[in-house]
Amino acid sequence: MPDARPDNWVERVIPTSLLPYSRLARWDRPIGWWLLLLPCWWSATLAADSLGRSYPDAWHMVLFLIGAIAMRGAGCTYNDIVDRELDASVARTRVRPLPSGAISVAAAWVFLVLQALLGLAVLLQFNALTIWLGLASLGVVALYPFLKRITDWPQLGLGLAFSWGALVGWTAEAGGFELAPLLLYVAGILWTIGYDTIYAVQDIEDDALIGIRSTARLFGERAGVAVAGFYGGAVTLFAVALVAAGASWPAYVGLAAGGTQLGWQVSRLGDGEGRTALMLFRSNRTFGLIVLVGLLASAAVSG
Repeated sequence: MPDARPDNWVERVIPTSLLPYSRLARWDRPIGWWLLLLPCWWSATLAADSLGRSYPDAWHMVLFLIGAIAMRGAGCTYNDIVDRELDASVARTRVRPLPSGAISVAAAWVFLVLQALLGLAVLLQFNALTIWLGLASLGVVALYPFLKRITDWPQLGLGLAFSWGALVGWTAEAGGFELAPLLLYVAGILWTIGYDTIYAVQDIEDDALIGIRSTARLFGERAGVAVAGFYGGAVTLFAVALVAAGASWPAYVGLAAGGTQLGWQVSRLGDGEGRTALMLFRSNRTFGLIVLVGLLASAAVSG
């Protein structure tokens, strides 16, 4: 696939007959499940810190990892089923398994159900509130693929879905709601709009030709300024969430370092190259891990 690393483990390990399914689930492009996972880990760690614990529940963190991989794969499969005709019209996506004919639509639906069942099995390991929250997210996921047809803001829909872990992580760890996870959720939405705007820069010309809408097209040459605004809002709300949760100084150090990384992204976005945009998009895992280290250190200091 054009946006996968040529040396990825999937191409080396997965049997040839299963490669189309691995590509459908984006196993060769792990950045997606990282971006889905990180808000879960952030929130669970911040909740542990707020409760005076030195670290979050380790089993929960493993479950979030498995669930993120399964549900990201299920979401991508669903998205590709819905978008198979549009994908056939875009240079970067026309070689995906469905538009290329490597997998039938019926087989894709079966694969989707299997991944969703694994995600459900993971979700059922948590408390009742977390289970209901997880199920509620499916409505946003189901709507997302259609947004690019009707609004310039499909990135907002992705933010609503991908940042849901900020709510789930907190309730899994703390068993209830407070202000901090809500602030973290909104911060995650702004962060997602920022990085997905960068991602959409790759397809801006093809999208314009076939009528796919995005914030990259909406902002055009002002995309860098817009991304800076979204990232700035995300860092600000993240800081307020830290205050609300009573986090200690390492969390703020981690956030400051992460904010610097986001600033670097904005400074490079003006290059206008699709390859640069993909690199910047992927670098958001680095931002997320920097912030996570700060949160873990804060919990360790406070606990």
